[in-house]
Amino acid sequence: MRDREGGKRIIKKRDKSGIVLRKRFCRFCADKIKAIDYKDFKRLESFIKERGKIASTRGSGNCAKHQRMLTEAIKKARFISLVPYTRG
Repeated sequence: MRDREGGKRIIKKRDKSGIVLRKRFCRFCADKIKAIDYKDFKRLESFIKERGKIASTRGSGNCAKHQRMLTEAIKKARFISLVPYTRG
């Protein structure tokens, strides 16, 4: 199945109580992106929460390799002032 936002693939399963559980996949693996560019701030902003924190692996669905690359790219973009440290 494909989700509406960003083309993420999500597998839906139900647990014993009937609650839908979702298995998220890494967007970067799905799009076959090998390097994350710090200058692509529009892509980076989707992984930054409202208060300015970086979204966790569990929340964003990224694999560990891409989460590390993403964190490094966001920190570089913040240092150069492409992405703000905080919002609001």
